[in-house]
This record gives sequence, C-alpha cells and structure tokens, in this order.
Amino acid sequence: MSALKTDLSGQVAVVTGSTSGIGAALAEGLAACGANVLLNGLGPQDEIERLRKRIETDHGVKARYHPANMMEADEIGGLIRYAESEFGRLDILVNNAGIQHVAPIDEFPAGKWEAILKINLTSNFHTIRNALPIMKRQGSGRIVNLASAHGLVASPFKSAYVAAKHGVLGLTKTVALEVAETGITANAICPGYVKTPLVENQIADTAKARGISEEEVVRDVMLAAQPTKRFVEYSQLVGALLFLVSDAGASCNGMHISVDGGWTAK
Repeated sequence: MSALKTDLSGQVAVVTGSTSGIGAALAEGLAACGANVLLNGLGPQDEIERLRKRIETDHGVKARYHPANMMEADEIGGLIRYAESEFGRLDILVNNAGIQHVAPIDEFPAGKWEAILKINLTSNFHTIRNALPIMKRQGSGRIVNLASAHGLVASPFKSAYVAAKHGVLGLTKTVALEVAETGITANAICPGYVKTPLVENQIADTAKARGISEEEVVRDVMLAAQPTKRFVEYSQLVGALLFLVSDAGASCNGMHISVDGGWTAK
C-alpha cells in the first residue's frame, strides 16, 4: 500500500484567524498541498502581506486576504462571498479565529464574555451558514472547526472560552447531521496547549489569576494537563486537518480529533 498523499490542487480554502499562530500554519499546510487560500485575521498589514506573498511564492498557489471582523455577521458574510467571487468555489472552511481571557467568573468582564462567545463560537455559525449554499451547489465540502481540549473538559478561570468551545463541538455535530447526505462533512480538531501568541499571553494572565510565577504556570498548570509534558506542534495539527479534508477522511463526520498529548484521556 502506497503512502497516503493529500492533493488539494484546484481547491479553495478559507481559514479564519490565519495571520499568525495555528491559523497561519493550517493555511500554509493546505497551500503546500495545492489549495488556494483566503487568509483572515488581525495584525500589521505589512506582515500580513509578507505572509500572503510567501505562501504564493513557496507553494505556487493563489493566496488572498480579507479583513473581516469575526464579531460582525455582515463582514463574515462578505468574507465568504469574496472567496467565491475571487476563486469561483469554496471547498474547505476552517474556523480557527479565537481569543481568550482568564479571570474568576465573579470578576469576569461582561464585555470579554460577549467578545469570546462571538469570536470563538458565533462566528463559526455565520461562516458555516454562508458557506453551505456554495458547498451544496458543488456537492462537496469540508468544514473543520478548531475547538480545544477545553471543548471536552474544563479548567478554572476560563468560563467563556470553555463555554464557547463546548458550543463549537455541539455546533459541529449538528451541522454534520444536517449535511450528511450532501457530500459535505463537518468535524473538529481539539488541540491541547500549543505555544501560540494566544497561549503566551495566557501564561501571564494565568500567573496573575492564580498568584504564581509564569514558570509555574507552564510546568504546573499548562503542561501538567498533558501527559507528554510537551506543547503540541503546529505540524501535528496540520496533519489532523489534512486527514479530515482528504478523501481518506471522507467518512469522518461529526467527530473530533484530540491532539492534546493525552490530556483528555485522563
């Protein structure tokens, strides 16, 4: 049996929150397999443009950028419409955009709760709602939502994030059932701790919330949850994504893949 290869030549992928961290790695992983990609996210425009050009140059695909605000339904709709108008189709939707805030629930700012739910959960609803008509016309499509180990288990001081990620898994299962006979699949990836810019910021916030040092946060809070005692690598998440969007993953629907070093095995 020959090694499985993922050929996405001619396909089009939208990856939200893809200007840095996990999202950028996922977008580049798709591009490396031949997919044209639409980037989305925040950051200095010159850095985003360098990323876009590098993906095109390194992988010989088309890469575009759309600045849709994931808190605004109309802008999210515009993102999906732009993908179709620019590329003529939409094959892969990766919902990755997310933010975090760490605080005890009785001190949790209401505005932070609303923002986390909008960006981490509600934006997924809006992208899927707008993408499905395109995918249904094509008779094919892959939706992959980035949930989290916190979509399966909870941790203190992360009420909004945990609630949102549990919701992402529920949304994923519901969509999977609705599209089961259309040639479209909906699945989720549940990473453990990856050393992203978001996690780097969490280290300081968690240290303050718990009254411990940042070194203790990494050793005794974050990596304590992962039996491997190692951060998850970007490449490992790319591997899970490529499986789900490939022909090999065509019968995976409504499921999640945990890439968490054994965290949720406990």
